[in-house]
Amino acid sequence: MADADAPERWHLCLEGVVQGVGFRPHVYRLARACGLTGWVSNSAAGVEIEVEGPRVAINTFRHRLENELPPLANLSRVDESAAGKPHGYSSFEIHDSESSGPATARMLPDIATCDECLAEILDPDNRRYRYPFTNCTHCGPRFSILKALPYDRHNTTMAKFRMCPACQKEYETPDDRRFHAQPNACPECGPQLALTDANSEILAKRDRALLAAVAAIRAGKIVALKGLGGFQLLVDARNAKAVTRLRQRKNRPDKAFAVMFPSLSRLHTHCELSDKERALLCSPQAPIVLLRRHSRSSPGTPLAIELAPDNPLLGAMLPYTPLHHLLLRELGFAIVATSGNLAEEPMVIDEEEARQRLAGIADVFLIHDRPIARAVDDSVARFMADEITLLRRARGYAPDSVELTVSRPPVLALGGHLKAAVALSHDDQVVVGSHIGDLGSASAREAFTRAAEDLLQIHGQPPAAVACDLHPDYYSTQLAERYGPRVIPVQHHLAHILSCMAEHGLDEPVLGVAWDGSGYGEDGSLWGGEFILVDGTSIQRLAHIHPFRLPGGERAIREPRRSALGLLYELYGEAWPAQSDLAPLKNFSDRECALMHTMLSRNINSPETTSVGRLFDGVAALLDLGQTTSFEGQAAMALEFALSSDAPSVAGYALPVIEPENPTREPLVLDWRPMLRALLKDIDHDTPTALLAARFHNGLVAAIVALARHANVPRVVLSGGCFQNAYLTTQCVAQLREAGFTPFWQRRIPPNDGGLALGQAAWATRLLAEEHR
Repeated sequence: MADADAPERWHLCLEGVVQGVGFRPHVYRLARACGLTGWVSNSAAGVEIEVEGPRVAINTFRHRLENELPPLANLSRVDESAAGKPHGYSSFEIHDSESSGPATARMLPDIATCDECLAEILDPDNRRYRYPFTNCTHCGPRFSILKALPYDRHNTTMAKFRMCPACQKEYETPDDRRFHAQPNACPECGPQLALTDANSEILAKRDRALLAAVAAIRAGKIVALKGLGGFQLLVDARNAKAVTRLRQRKNRPDKAFAVMFPSLSRLHTHCELSDKERALLCSPQAPIVLLRRHSRSSPGTPLAIELAPDNPLLGAMLPYTPLHHLLLRELGFAIVATSGNLAEEPMVIDEEEARQRLAGIADVFLIHDRPIARAVDDSVARFMADEITLLRRARGYAPDSVELTVSRPPVLALGGHLKAAVALSHDDQVVVGSHIGDLGSASAREAFTRAAEDLLQIHGQPPAAVACDLHPDYYSTQLAERYGPRVIPVQHHLAHILSCMAEHGLDEPVLGVAWDGSGYGEDGSLWGGEFILVDGTSIQRLAHIHPFRLPGGERAIREPRRSALGLLYELYGEAWPAQSDLAPLKNFSDRECALMHTMLSRNINSPETTSVGRLFDGVAALLDLGQTTSFEGQAAMALEFALSSDAPSVAGYALPVIEPENPTREPLVLDWRPMLRALLKDIDHDTPTALLAARFHNGLVAAIVALARHANVPRVVLSGGCFQNAYLTTQCVAQLREAGFTPFWQRRIPPNDGGLALGQAAWATRLLAEEHR
């Protein structure tokens, strides 16, 4: 019989979120509490532990290890094995990291300032009083400073800052919360602030630089702030002239600005807040949250209406770094905190680039000397169906991983053209990178290429395949040939559906509803209103909306009036110009109308589309909610915002399903033409716009439920940019549930094109797994 007190030696390999969260110090304290000896070390895959001691103590350690995790840690896998005879360790130690082997450890996102660090920078007796780069194992920079795995100081941009004796002592003291905190620093040894003008002349340093920036904002100037993951542009959110000046210089005429408030109480004076929204704003991720503004006037100085023109929502956030906390406490009022770039360009991350690209925008620059390894923008979230949905996945969330249901060799996925992000699968997980933006500019394409190469370099594994969009003209598609021996094109809307399936771990058959602006279809046309059955690697395009033409092609994206003409042409044929009383026709000159008529009748640069996004645009233009736009989705947003609180009780327009002539080879067609006829009749009768918007939305919801009944598949997946519409998503979820279906919609991964890379990686992994069976 074995002696229960006889020492044993066990080796544990842990994967998950175990680096950059104080996990090794936690293991150290836990092992010592259990009376064990041995060691713990970071590895390229996660964390490795070797413990020696009695079996009972080891079992206790093992149980507590899984059930008493640090606040930000997460275990996805624990492998343990007997390691042979006891080595005879005399103590338990933290060993240097082991960097050999594939780098598969999960990278931790940047985390908002914790309460303990905030208390320190506000305490005059603390040595970190007013130090804007204070952090610990519970908060601070992670992904934005990481250059390689494993996560150790020499693999970060903090490597050049040698810790002073006091910081080194904290770093080496097991009971200190800065025990092995890699970015640990203080005013004596860490990064410092400086304020410069556009010519790089230093105007102030350290705390005086911060106070000078505060004075500049108070004076109505635009301050370029080097923040956590890149530059931000700051102005007084109450100052209409300053906000307008920022719009003009940034070339952003209409799109809403994000606003940072000094405190939750200040925010609450301007916006409605649910308990869930409040918790999200104060979470370690601290994203921008889209909140409904109070209909009543707020006490005190109002915010400038130019912040979010014609928009009932406000993108609100709270300070998330010590630097932001100090700035906002000095100011005492809300500020615009928007990405440091020109419209359609990527975020700026270093001082030299900022002076070149932001010189015509910012008046002064508040910078620091901690390098940023990669751009990490602010995440944006909105609650739909009472759950969080990320619309932009970046700070606080990226590059967290999504687990797959199959495991294959590495796949690099490059997403699409808009809201670009890259992803890399390895083993049974996909690392989804941070939001980069649209790839229309040369600087954006350079940033995107760097992001792909960055992800490959950190993980150190060449991909077995590269997944990309089916569209041959996308830069991301053209880039795919560079990175792998095999390219796997994935149809745009299939990727949307697979993205949602991967997020929810779905392996069963689903009916996927993918509605967006447009995507390249398998037949070469522009899809965007798709119902696709997915079963393993088998897919069927079950249905789509009735196609219509877009005169001018891509120009219709920024001119909803063109989509409206395409709808009218499909409804009336050559007689559509007779509808001259409608708002879109009034917005064109007679000469332009004649040109549109020629384009449509002769099919000149008027591609067909099945896009629900363009359907939204066309209806918005018919309701005169927007004829031309300055940013993607602007008209569709106006149509959503036109809804009133009683919208759910309104009967929707009818969208009948048309059976094809050859049902075995052709998809069903969801016919919007009866809906449009009814809509035009209501317009003629001066029916209130809110009622028309409700009938439109509710008709679409009913159509989804009808096609779900036709497909008779229990699980329904909702994805694509149209499901950024909170009303549409919430009503679809509610009515699908009422009809007996189980709906899935995206939460951690954006439903827009920011989620395409995950879907591409998931589909490519399925195909590779199928091939190796």
